[in-house]
Amino acid sequence: MRLRPLKALFYSCVLIVCLLLGYKAYLNFFLPDFEAEHSTQIERIQQRLQDRQQFSFAVVGNIRNSIGIFEHRIIPRLNASGVDFLVSSGNAVSGGGEDNYRALFGSLGHLEVPYLLTFGEREYEEFGSYRYYEHFGPHFFSFRAGNSRFIFLDSSGKTPWRWQLLWLQDLLQRSDAARRFLFVSHPPLPPPQAKIDGEDLLQPAAFREALLRLIRQHRIDAVFSAQLPLYAERPLDGTRFFTTGGGGGLVLDRDKSFYHYLQVSVSPQGLEVALQPLEGSQPALWRQLESLWLFIYSLIYVGYLNFILITSLLALAAIKLHALVFTDRDYYPDYDLDLTPWSQRPLKVAMFSNNYLPFIGGVPLSIERLRRGLEALGNAVLIVAPGYREQPAPEPGVIRVPTLLTLGVRREFRLANVFLRRIRRDVRAFAPDLIHLHHPFWLGSLGLWLARRLGVPAVFTYHTRLEHYAHFVPLPGILFRNLISHALIRRFANRCNGVIVPTWSAEEYLRLIGVRTPILIQPTGIDVEHLRRYDARAVRRLKTSLGLADERVLISVSRLSNEKNIDFLIDAIDCLHRRTSLPFRLLIIGDGHQRKRLQTRIEALQLDRHIVLLGAVPPDEIALYYRLGDLFAFASKSETQGMVILEAMAAGLPVVAVRASGIDDVVCQGGNGFKTAENIEQWSERVLQLLEDEALRQTMAREAQALAAEHSIERFAARVREFYDTLLATSPKR
Repeated sequence: MRLRPLKALFYSCVLIVCLLLGYKAYLNFFLPDFEAEHSTQIERIQQRLQDRQQFSFAVVGNIRNSIGIFEHRIIPRLNASGVDFLVSSGNAVSGGGEDNYRALFGSLGHLEVPYLLTFGEREYEEFGSYRYYEHFGPHFFSFRAGNSRFIFLDSSGKTPWRWQLLWLQDLLQRSDAARRFLFVSHPPLPPPQAKIDGEDLLQPAAFREALLRLIRQHRIDAVFSAQLPLYAERPLDGTRFFTTGGGGGLVLDRDKSFYHYLQVSVSPQGLEVALQPLEGSQPALWRQLESLWLFIYSLIYVGYLNFILITSLLALAAIKLHALVFTDRDYYPDYDLDLTPWSQRPLKVAMFSNNYLPFIGGVPLSIERLRRGLEALGNAVLIVAPGYREQPAPEPGVIRVPTLLTLGVRREFRLANVFLRRIRRDVRAFAPDLIHLHHPFWLGSLGLWLARRLGVPAVFTYHTRLEHYAHFVPLPGILFRNLISHALIRRFANRCNGVIVPTWSAEEYLRLIGVRTPILIQPTGIDVEHLRRYDARAVRRLKTSLGLADERVLISVSRLSNEKNIDFLIDAIDCLHRRTSLPFRLLIIGDGHQRKRLQTRIEALQLDRHIVLLGAVPPDEIALYYRLGDLFAFASKSETQGMVILEAMAAGLPVVAVRASGIDDVVCQGGNGFKTAENIEQWSERVLQLLEDEALRQTMAREAQALAAEHSIERFAARVREFYDTLLATSPKR
């Protein structure tokens, strides 16, 4: 039953594409284009008024591409009213885009009388000035019909106003017309009893004042404007100023703001202007439908590029639906899969990472441990990573790539030169069976491209919650955090053959954002034996060098960066030292671009005796520092695993951490530690509980060591190797 709607949708998409192709052909081959339309309309008006002393015309303002009001209600009334022509006093389009001009031309085609447009603010928007000039004519102009002179000015700022006034003064001095009418989109005078923004008047003020002087000197019968959505009349020195903005744009349905047009009757006896209001208003739903129609019109009926884009999208949708409807799928694993051809021989694995040792961080350490574990199983590993000044030489099995750009105050992140041919040549020479990617961009993207070119599976390890690293990206933070980061991970992971995540919460996140690739949940291994072994004398020497006496020691290992939430640790320690007289000290191991700021903050809070920023520590020495501690303190919310937590547990430290991804999977509440909300009081209370209750701390320490023992490097590498074998066995079927 579920296939029937999809089939219907598939055939609907195919039908729509065919109809669009046909309609596009109709629009381009059967409908004429239009240009210099005003010249044609003026000739029609002059023919109508030739030798006539009496005539009438309509003035409408703020049409704004209205269909429901202007096309369906005003135009039929105009056709039946007997007026000789129509003038738009400005803002006939909702914007200067080609689609709006073509839509307006279609509406005006329903008129049975000639028409003229005043160049206004809306006509000027979106580079509309050149479209107006091409389709209708100059932005300011004048013509004579019968015994009257009709003058149109540009109030948008496109044409210099001084030039227009020189032209207008010369025109008026030589004119002998009995009647003179002026059309300018912005009103020269504010309407009476109306509070308006000064920007809605003719600008600048010098233009407005000079125009009013010319009007007084040369007797203009009426001035029509349309910038404001209301009706108003104001006489001044024998000239009547009309504001008429009810042709279809937004109105307020009040005494002065309503849908209307003006009917101007000219005779030897004088000039009469009759207000023609429209009963009722346009429903909001209909206005939304008009906007939707103009949007569709702009997408499909105007530009070839937009037309090709939308038809291509519909074609892609049809192809996707075809795959969903007509392709048989088996969502269960292949239980007959034979891994023997792969599991019984060593593999060649190429790894791509945007950082690696000697840079200290979770990703480089994870890569190094996986490399050691795989090589211990007899596999060959090639690592492609950026170069560093401190890197050892020589480095067998490592391709170092020169850096193009470094990001971060301490140059934490490096963009390597992925365009070097040497990388592709050396990887091809290595002839990998599989390529393992540790970042979803830059060198990771190069690795994925090479995997496709070499025809080998690609595996991606999801190490990092990118949304917490928005401060390193030269894009709006909210855009990267809420959209780009998740889209990047989803797209990259779905292009790979398999994904490795360290925790169940990371796997759940990937599924929620739409990752469909097979996933292995496997925490990064730790060197359990190394972390358990220690030299008691070396620990004592280190303790002395750090000036530690009998106080309790909290250990934290973290990069000093925004996403690691170090400020929370500082605030929590400030709270803790106010709650207890028990001597303690927090040692924070790690470096980063925030170190100077954090140190300044520690000193400002007078926490120098309680918090020490030790800086980076070589990985081989980290076990000694863990042995200094009584518990492990952690506040980061950006981890996918929190590998340092497992290391601390292997060294016998219970954990107090802020609840977040990567924490819930390894910290058992009340078992090997505590996890709290990001609440200073709750967090410091749990730390104090462990500092004061030695028996509880010892019990939790044993639980922590037992859990950590399950995450050895050997087990880690064996599970990853088995995942490799599975992907290699299924790769030909893919």
